[in-house]
Amino acid sequence: MNVTARAEAITLLLESWLEADFSFRKVGPTAEKIAALAQGEQDFVLDWVKRIASSNLEVAWQFARRAPALIGHMDRRLMEAWVVGACDVYDRQGLRHALKVMEEADHFAERQLEMTAGVLFEDVAGVLGNFVRGLSGRKLSLTRLERGHGAYTDTEKLYLPAVLARFSDAKDNFVLAKASVALLWAQTRYGTFRADLAAACANFPDPERALHQLHGLETLRLSAYIGRELPGLHREMQRLQALLHAPEPAAWQPLAVRLGEAEATLEDSLRLLGDAYTLPDWPPRCYQGALQPEAVAAAFAARQDKEKARLRVKLAELLQEHARHETPTSADTPTTPPERQVFDAEARDEEGGLELELTLDSLPIAPPEDVKALLTSIYLDFGEIPPEYLVPAGDGEYDASLLGEQGKDPDAVWQGTYHEEGALFYPEWDMGREHYRKNWCVMREKDVPPIENDFHRQTLEKYAGVVKNLRKSFEAMRDENRIEKRQTQGDDVDIDALVEALADARDGREMSERLFTRLHRADRNIAVAFMVDMSGSTKGWINEAEREALVLLCEALELLGDRYAIYGFSGITRKRCELFRIKTFDEPYSTEVKARISGIRAQDYTRMGFAIRHLTHLLNQVEARTKVLVTLDRKSVV
Repeated sequence: MNVTARAEAITLLLESWLEADFSFRKVGPTAEKIAALAQGEQDFVLDWVKRIASSNLEVAWQFARRAPALIGHMDRRLMEAWVVGACDVYDRQGLRHALKVMEEADHFAERQLEMTAGVLFEDVAGVLGNFVRGLSGRKLSLTRLERGHGAYTDTEKLYLPAVLARFSDAKDNFVLAKASVALLWAQTRYGTFRADLAAACANFPDPERALHQLHGLETLRLSAYIGRELPGLHREMQRLQALLHAPEPAAWQPLAVRLGEAEATLEDSLRLLGDAYTLPDWPPRCYQGALQPEAVAAAFAARQDKEKARLRVKLAELLQEHARHETPTSADTPTTPPERQVFDAEARDEEGGLELELTLDSLPIAPPEDVKALLTSIYLDFGEIPPEYLVPAGDGEYDASLLGEQGKDPDAVWQGTYHEEGALFYPEWDMGREHYRKNWCVMREKDVPPIENDFHRQTLEKYAGVVKNLRKSFEAMRDENRIEKRQTQGDDVDIDALVEALADARDGREMSERLFTRLHRADRNIAVAFMVDMSGSTKGWINEAEREALVLLCEALELLGDRYAIYGFSGITRKRCELFRIKTFDEPYSTEVKARISGIRAQDYTRMGFAIRHLTHLLNQVEARTKVLVTLDRKSVV
């Protein structure tokens, strides 16, 4: 087929995809440009035009117009990143903002040589997310910057650009991303934001320059911390800086020595700021990002009162728990509680982490994980635990909204009272686009209204024989058998150990005595999440079968002692994806849970992607060797 014929065919394709709304446009010239491309390039462009048209016709048309001029000198991976970014912006902010992203295609093309080896945020976010979760301190999440290239943190999130492409080698750019994350983490971990940085710089003639110089001082101090905590990564950071032929200015060397001491703090950086202000401008290191004091102040203001209220309430609960465990000296003389019981907390920076010790009347107590997390976060903000935070809350002494205990009614979204406020967002696969729509599903958790009736008892009576067999089968699985090798005594001979021992004897060496295997019964370590379909298609006998199956499963699982949770799912459009709490991992199989199982009813439509992602997230938060997600839907009970 010649170019003219191909152009005519492509014109028909474009007109069919872009529909009648585009009949006034001159599609022909664009089709001719696409027809002049090589076959593989044509396929690439037309495939993406078709994908984008499933989301928005105007964005698809703008891509078709620009793609022929870009594809010859722009890496396809980056073209995909550009157009997917435009589609994501369209999903979140609308057409006008998406068209602005489309106009930035020339900017992408101009940086082609540099960006060919760039790493995309989506490609590294998972790995770097696991990396930062392994570091001590407050839990931090990674977020992509929609615009700009300066990585920064607000002390709760680490913001990275969509593409990191400072170096011509992809491995170096990945190390750059990891180094940026490490330095941002160090800012939250070692106190960069324990003072008002904007106020500290306001006394200088040029506050913006003072903040720039202070950033340089903190980079020196925190780089030294990273050198002690993560020496391997620190060497890589030095190598990257050397690749840019950017040695540290001699004038900054004395300050680097002083800030490199193990005891150096933010106060030392602030003390040296006057000297640094008189020096030449600090040459930013490739991985240092930016300081955003305003974003930090906003995040701190949002969590300060909440964390104080939550800690005080948790301490009140610990105090009540402590009082319940105290026993009187005799039956006739009950123990009188002390007039005032005092909590105290001490934090120590140990090698490899932050150690927190909580005491009650000078006696150490073991705080739960959520209390540890609160103490850690407060310590990172203040460098200590303020005494007023350690006073247990009294009855009615706190605002429940600060504790997150009284969420807004999830059903109010239909009245438009708060729309997406307080919801969680999950991506969803778009078949037409053949790509994920980011933050597409708006999800809220809801409680299943309990129904007090005889459903649980009737189910056990109806399936009495099945229950008996299930209990017998599950009883046999209560413990897991494991063969331990190379034991000094046991149930059988370890053939591998025996062969090695005979070989040693032939060589004149002493034979090992560990020649046996032993059967060891280990405790189970399993967590199971049940995901129950509550869509309208389960109405009737399927709904009843699901509820009966849950009763039987719970009765059997209670014998094993495994941790398990039960959630239902349903939804109406992407704006109302609902997950129904029936039983959480920490909740016992109580009368309340049985009533919720009885209260399971068919709801709206089936939408399971968000439920799978959310329950996977919940499972990942449970400490267990084996984690299982089980779906209970129409097909599984038919």
